[in-house]
Amino acid sequence: MIHPSILAEFAISTGMVVYTVVVHALGLLALSRVLRLELREERALEIDPYSLRALAFTVALVLGLFVIHGVEIWSYAFLYLALDALPHLREAVYFSTITYGTVGYSDALMAEQWRLVSAIEGINGVILLGWSTAFFVTMMTRLLRR
Repeated sequence: MIHPSILAEFAISTGMVVYTVVVHALGLLALSRVLRLELREERALEIDPYSLRALAFTVALVLGLFVIHGVEIWSYAFLYLALDALPHLREAVYFSTITYGTVGYSDALMAEQWRLVSAIEGINGVILLGWSTAFFVTMMTRLLRR
């Protein structure tokens, strides 16, 4: 028989995966719309894709990706605090960041009954980071192709 606490962990993890995928999709949609506007303006003004403006746009795109991932990481951190799985915000953000990025360190501070949530955060983070990488490569290809 499956223990009820495992079902709770799976339910919470599933909710977080769905939430972060929606956040990620909306964030990438917003960034791609900004990119389309930038491409139109660059074409209209005949701006070189290797100009300072293009560099600034690339930096802004990367920072936009950081913001999206930051929202997702902080969401997990707030979840850990709400579950009382970690004692303080600093530890929750740190733990979430290293888990999301699959750097890993130790789950010794994490309450044992919520460790499965953090394991699923690691898988979720890998997928979302990969999605961002694919998005970034696609966007840079579009920028440089013209």
